[in-house]
Amino acid sequence: MALTQYYTATSIDGFIADEHNSLDWLFEVTERDDRFGPFLAGVGAFAMGATTYEWVLQQEKLLDEPEKWQQWYGDRPSWVFTHRDLPAIPGADITFVSGDVRPVHEAMTAAAGGRNLWLVGGGELVGTFADAGLLDEIILGVAPATLGGGAPVLPRRLTSSRLTLTAAEQAGPFAYLTYRVS
Repeated sequence: MALTQYYTATSIDGFIADEHNSLDWLFEVTERDDRFGPFLAGVGAFAMGATTYEWVLQQEKLLDEPEKWQQWYGDRPSWVFTHRDLPAIPGADITFVSGDVRPVHEAMTAAAGGRNLWLVGGGELVGTFADAGLLDEIILGVAPATLGGGAPVLPRRLTSSRLTLTAAEQAGPFAYLTYRVS
């Protein structure tokens, strides 16, 4: 059965982006492992929030180099949750949506062809999926950094009664924690 997964990197103190919504802190970690490739291979569709989309769009200059989107995500359909008009990346299968996550989750599930759904972020968007009972797994790559503030990994209260640790692994300087969400 396909899973709805939140796979993200986080600082030790629980932030996915700094106070400027930047991920530059993450790219300072020079040693990498190749966990993302195998993870992405199991993904059939994904969703992200407007802030995440805008950061990737600007950081990677995707309007000038739209082929990068295809190189990273292939032809996977994606949904961007937003309350404002955002530019589309030429050639990318992106649907801009707002409102209730349930019908979008249904559409993502249908489009994924039996593969997993990836919630890229941010944490508030993932929280709305969790609130609707549509989050199955959280995979955190804990990076060796502290930010002292910024965008929290998941701005919701999920108690231990809803979270079960299913894996804890070290890969280079990262600790990977996987939780099942009930």
